[in-house]
Amino acid sequence: MTDTDRAAALEAEASALDAADALRGFRDRFVGADSPLVYFDGNSLGRPPAATAERLARFVTEEWGGRLIRGWDESWMGLPFAIGDEIGRVALGAAPGQTVIGDSTTVLLYKLVRAAYAERHAADAARTEIVVDRDNFPTDRYLVDGIAREAGATVRWIEVDRAGGVEPDDLRAAVGPATAVVLLSHVAYRSGHLADAAALTAIAHDAGALVVWDLCHSAGSVPVRADADGFDLAVGCTYKYLGGGPGSPAFGYVAERHQAALAQPIQGWMGTADVFAMGPDYSPADGMRRFLSGTPPIVGMLAMQDTLAMLAEAGIDAVRTKSIALTSFAIQVADALLAPLGVTVASPRESARRGGHVTLSHPTMRSVTADLWRQDVIPDYRDPDGLRIGLSPLSTSFAETLAGLRAVEASVRART
Repeated sequence: MTDTDRAAALEAEASALDAADALRGFRDRFVGADSPLVYFDGNSLGRPPAATAERLARFVTEEWGGRLIRGWDESWMGLPFAIGDEIGRVALGAAPGQTVIGDSTTVLLYKLVRAAYAERHAADAARTEIVVDRDNFPTDRYLVDGIAREAGATVRWIEVDRAGGVEPDDLRAAVGPATAVVLLSHVAYRSGHLADAAALTAIAHDAGALVVWDLCHSAGSVPVRADADGFDLAVGCTYKYLGGGPGSPAFGYVAERHQAALAQPIQGWMGTADVFAMGPDYSPADGMRRFLSGTPPIVGMLAMQDTLAMLAEAGIDAVRTKSIALTSFAIQVADALLAPLGVTVASPRESARRGGHVTLSHPTMRSVTADLWRQDVIPDYRDPDGLRIGLSPLSTSFAETLAGLRAVEASVRART
């Protein structure tokens, strides 16, 4: 097959896949999706829904401007729990009363890992280890290191393949009577490896440990079964597949069975049993309110409501089906156009072991990424030599995916 024939065949396939896409109508609801810009970074920052512009303007003029401080009593105080429950329902497989919007991902991870460690260590003083893998997201690793120093704990590191992630045998070899907490990512930020959450959770529980799941790269793209899989705690950001916008606040999940036993380490007025009593002593609230600290970031919670509504309409299973189709097509195109140039796929090829993004590896990828950004083709770069293709199912088309990968081919070819 000639290069011309190969290109024509791929274009025909992309067109057929778009025509058959049950979710294709959602793409038109996002700002900028009708432009020629190729967006391969939906796993870092999602495109904004058009409806969000109206929501933000209406909030400023009607709620903030019109109701002023009355807004707290009328609706704002309940937003962290109402939106949290919606995230739980739409994206986490979680019953109400277990998910809340709070601080940044980093702060919420600190709170829950620290609380989980304190509870396990208090129950059994021999439990002094926190388990985490060396290829987990930097914040996760840095936090565990800091918490260990603060609490006098030890970090137990799991070595993993950077093109994969933590497997059951890896965790089984790392946990034991000394394990207090295990911190794992559901989808690995670098490779896109999708962890077997049920199996890994069971292994940690068999060792007597609690598990904190980082859902940043899975919530809204991959079905999560928090309740069914026996999750203890979880944290995820909302600015990727949940469309919350730059720096939008994270969500925290705490299984109902653990809520009363965990003491969160950043005690603030919003987590007290009577928020406005302002008494001399801290008395934690029941339920998820106890995991709040300061005043809820109301403006930061507005945008995600429109993407959550679309996810509810589409259904997370349909989103996952398209996600698999997009990443499988990206790998197919990479094999056809990029493999002859020495580019390798640094992500799992088996769709059941892959989340919503694919990493392509080549020594030129740092400069290729910079070149593509100048052309309005927007992937991101991750060491070592990885160009990450993030494909958000609601806003990404197959034709866009092909156009972006052809630009990657041209840039790599120019450097080889």
